[in-house]
Amino acid sequence: MLLAELEVHHSRPAQPTRRLALGHLVLPVDPPPGLGGVLLGAVVAQHARTLTSDDINDVTRLIDHVEHGRRVVQPCLRHRYQVDRHGLAVSRHRLWSEDDEIKFDFDSNGTDLAQVLAAAYALERLDIAHRRVVAPVMRRAVRWRGPIGPALVAHLAGARSAEITALADPRGWALGVLGFPTGVASPSKREVTKRYRERMRSVHPDHGGDDSSASVAISELAEARRILTDLVSVN
Repeated sequence: MLLAELEVHHSRPAQPTRRLALGHLVLPVDPPPGLGGVLLGAVVAQHARTLTSDDINDVTRLIDHVEHGRRVVQPCLRHRYQVDRHGLAVSRHRLWSEDDEIKFDFDSNGTDLAQVLAAAYALERLDIAHRRVVAPVMRRAVRWRGPIGPALVAHLAGARSAEITALADPRGWALGVLGFPTGVASPSKREVTKRYRERMRSVHPDHGGDDSSASVAISELAEARRILTDLVSVN
């Protein structure tokens, strides 16, 4: 199932001019940073690896400008951002779900710099409140040099789980991980802690838990407790 999409229209690499436009966008950002924010960060992480240090610094400044609604003078980083897409090549980047896990599909037909710039301009399509959450995700992605997979998703979203439900509905996911029955609205901090300790005992190898899956289970229980505890603090 398609979760998010970024369509980029750009000059072909052999052309002397550098033009850039956005096409179809599917960028859900609730709850922040949302699956759209994760995709924008992943596009940046995938394509920023080949950029020079000067370009990385300029991209970071561009993200800052967009985040705060400042005017971006054109051309920017040797590319002119425009509305017209006539005669431009197309790259498409998608985020998919497969067995409740996130999969990326990068179809890049242009330069790496064009893809990174497109992600920054896609950020501009979001309202200011969402930009201020997604922009830090993109800045973290600029210097990512690890694999493009679950570790990146966790790094970008600030979560320890890359499951779709953990990103799309973190509260519902956390309630399920800690074993709260369906229909529970807002458990207290004491109830969350009690459930966490009970579940930890059941999955820990010292109490008969499976050694091969214990580390993942323990990590997800800690993340579920964090999510629910943060919600209690906010409310």
